[in-house]
Amino acid sequence: MSDITLSTPGTETSDEERAVGARNRLVIGVLLVSTFVVILNETIMGVALPRLTVDLGITAGAAQWLTAAFMLTMAVVIPITGFLLQRFHTKPLFITAMTLFSTGTLIAAIAPGFEILLVGRVVQASGTAIVFPLLMTTVMNLVPSASRGRMMGNISIVISVAPAVGPTISGLILSVFDWRWMFLLVLPIALAALVVGGFLIKNVTEPRPTRFDPLSVVLAAFGFGGLVYGLSNLGSPGGIGAVSGWLPLAVGVVALVLFVLRQSHLQRTDEALLDLRTFRSTTFTFSIVMFTISMMAMFGTIVLLPFFMQDVLKIDSLNTGLLLLPGGLITGLLAPFVGRVYDRVGPTGLLVAGAIIVSAALWSLTMLDQHSSFWWLLAGHVTLSIGLALLFTPLFSASLGSLRPELYSHGSAIVGTIQQLAGAAGTALFVTVMSSHAATLAAGGASAVAATAGGIRQAFVYGAIISLLAIPAAFFVRKTPDAAQNVTAGH
Repeated sequence: MSDITLSTPGTETSDEERAVGARNRLVIGVLLVSTFVVILNETIMGVALPRLTVDLGITAGAAQWLTAAFMLTMAVVIPITGFLLQRFHTKPLFITAMTLFSTGTLIAAIAPGFEILLVGRVVQASGTAIVFPLLMTTVMNLVPSASRGRMMGNISIVISVAPAVGPTISGLILSVFDWRWMFLLVLPIALAALVVGGFLIKNVTEPRPTRFDPLSVVLAAFGFGGLVYGLSNLGSPGGIGAVSGWLPLAVGVVALVLFVLRQSHLQRTDEALLDLRTFRSTTFTFSIVMFTISMMAMFGTIVLLPFFMQDVLKIDSLNTGLLLLPGGLITGLLAPFVGRVYDRVGPTGLLVAGAIIVSAALWSLTMLDQHSSFWWLLAGHVTLSIGLALLFTPLFSASLGSLRPELYSHGSAIVGTIQQLAGAAGTALFVTVMSSHAATLAAGGASAVAATAGGIRQAFVYGAIISLLAIPAAFFVRKTPDAAQNVTAGH
């Protein structure tokens, strides 16, 4: 471990310690800004796809690859970051990640056609996949356990506000400028983060020699990539039952089983690409369960509400994006408060309340029909966002805080991987149920609007039922008094 640490609250601090503390806050601040930019970029593309089909002369199916390829790359690279964070210093990893992201953004901005734009998105995703686990591991190494709630609150702001403002910013840009400006406006921010981070980022871990296992990488690529690709196809219109969806899903499941067996063997000698001993911690395991359900609810809702507003209520894309904005901002505003409460009382009460509120919001959305008002949708999404605000900070803090320091990087990689898988699964579940039920209603004589509304309502029923599982799980997530002394995830 590096000597770059924050002082423990309540102890006397020297001028040197205060200087180190200030430097560490700058390091984390740069990582937070970088994470915000890359997550914003991840969600900014959705609203632009219809414009791109016209400007680039491509089909809607081809345009979807701009999102699918990004998610696939993330799903393949993130599991490898557990190894990378142990093998290499913090600073070169940050520079590599932001260089890849900036290069991909530049390629996308000047792309003459679809193929080069797709390459740019893949390069962007390669850098994005490293940034989030790097942020989480750095925070766990720099911030004392007594203050982690507040810092994780700041991270929750990033992961909640960025997806919320992404569609809104995209809609605003496209209403005035060409689609290239989505990348041109992000590029200088990414370059500034790269330059500033190159000067400020310090190495906060001591790399150790770790054997690289190519077989694990191949299995991870087919396992996580197959699951994300298969789930994304099942969640696309017409994807249900298609070989293009079920075949990669089956390959993904088989490869993932083999990946788990391989890691179980390698971790006996501390050579696992992704160390699964993190799941020996009960708190970590139940946190991942709750995090999965929460991300499924968030991504599924973000996908379905635009369908409802545009296809049922006939509201334009800009106002659709604006609907999602208040919820994201509220989540961001609540996150620091939730972090302070977590530091004082721990996660259990916050998680129980959050899980109940999320479930209540989803149940309220099961009452949607073609006569529902804009304000009902807004209230439902804001309520859901409040519930998620009570969940994210405690889950991040308690899950990683329950691990020994040498497992932080693996825990961070698992959280990032689950975010991608849960997002794909939530989207697939909600859209597949919506499409299937809407087709059934249309075959029975319902109008297109009524069928779509009914399909969306049924999708929220499935989501609401799943959300109930998070409530009992919340009682099993507890704060670890001292993460460094926790041995539940031990050898």
